[in-house]
Amino acid sequence: MRILITGGFGYLGGRLAQYFSTKTNYNIILGTRKNPVSPEWLPQVKVVKTLWNSATDLEKICSNVDVIVHLAGMNASDCAENPLSALEFNGIITERLLQAATRQGVKRFVYLSSAHVYSSPLIGRITEETCPTNLHPYATSHRAGEDVVRYVHSRSEIEGIVIRLSNSFGAPAHIKTNCWMLLINDLCVQAITNEHMVLQSSGGQRRDFITLTDVCRSIEHLIILPTDKLSNGLFNVGGGWNPTILEVAQLISNRIYALTGKKIKIQSNALRMSPSFTDLDYITEKINTTGFELSSSVNDEIDNLIRFCIKHYAL
Repeated sequence: MRILITGGFGYLGGRLAQYFSTKTNYNIILGTRKNPVSPEWLPQVKVVKTLWNSATDLEKICSNVDVIVHLAGMNASDCAENPLSALEFNGIITERLLQAATRQGVKRFVYLSSAHVYSSPLIGRITEETCPTNLHPYATSHRAGEDVVRYVHSRSEIEGIVIRLSNSFGAPAHIKTNCWMLLINDLCVQAITNEHMVLQSSGGQRRDFITLTDVCRSIEHLIILPTDKLSNGLFNVGGGWNPTILEVAQLISNRIYALTGKKIKIQSNALRMSPSFTDLDYITEKINTTGFELSSSVNDEIDNLIRFCIKHYAL
């Protein structure tokens, strides 16, 4: 199976490429806007340059591809700074790639969206039937991308899958990955470089977290899932682990102590107590009923992330 991963040098793209490279039944192609050179961390993989404004070039990279996993997109902070570019990239460019994929006979198109399309903050019980209400440009632009994928899926032009992913964490494939704004990753870097962690709130908010290992496994599961189990193609993907931010920091502190013997302090910069959102249940029953099960260890993923930070950031 030939799989094109757009944003292949990014945080999830790199880990997903590494995951697929351990299996013999996948031929992986990484898409990048930069020079198409095979990376040192995965030298055997093929790399293609993605020229998003060229229909001809998009069709070329989709040629003889079975599945596209579309990970390229703008992060939340960039979306907030430039909402117009967010809509263009996450929405319009996704439509262009879909058109190219359809014309080239690509069978399945997987679009990585975000659980944060539902609300900010995420609270309460959330299923695929929950109405998205978040008006942040990151959320609305992802909704635009979702809609074009779900539209072509409804017309049977291509098998379109939308994944609304909760908060992932884990070590990146390479040091140049821009992933250190993510909560668990950020706290690990803080702990290793400063020997303490600073929370920007009281730490009472809850979030659903999923290991990058299980994210990769869920994508593979949906890539090979029989067509008759796709339904409308929309799936929540989360880890079923919804600690408070303070509990996350405490776990990281405990894991660093277990690995290194160092004690890491936790402090808060909050000027006042923020509300504690104790009610969060990110429901993933839909993908679970298709046979998917979480299997990776939270502690193992955090330990590997800590080791990565020690290797690259320890003073």
